[in-house]
Amino acid sequence: MARTAKWVLFFCAGVGVGIALTLTAGPAQARGLGTLAGTVLNAKGRPVAGARVIMQSATGDNPNATVTNSHGRFFFPQLPHGYYDVRATFKSRASVWRHNLEVRTGRQTDVILRLSVPIRKQR
Repeated sequence: MARTAKWVLFFCAGVGVGIALTLTAGPAQARGLGTLAGTVLNAKGRPVAGARVIMQSATGDNPNATVTNSHGRFFFPQLPHGYYDVRATFKSRASVWRHNLEVRTGRQTDVILRLSVPIRKQR
């Protein structure tokens, strides 16, 4: 977790000037933010690069999407504390929706999404 250092100059009677270093919470924790991260796996349990991951609040608001990296990992950083739903798709497969994943302040919530559900074409 990143922290911000602050130097504080203080005066102490009989000793003179002193310097203290204080550590405070980093920017994400200070604003009450966390991260939703995870891995997308295929039916054989291998990571899937280039999968599309959709995330939204548990109420269905504020949808957002990203793509997995070469290791099948995805990240949604700087999310307000709350509950989120997430799903992955790749070619003709999708994961089931994972509902009500809690993202906590200053923490990372990890999830594994497995591409197992065939995507049906709408007519």
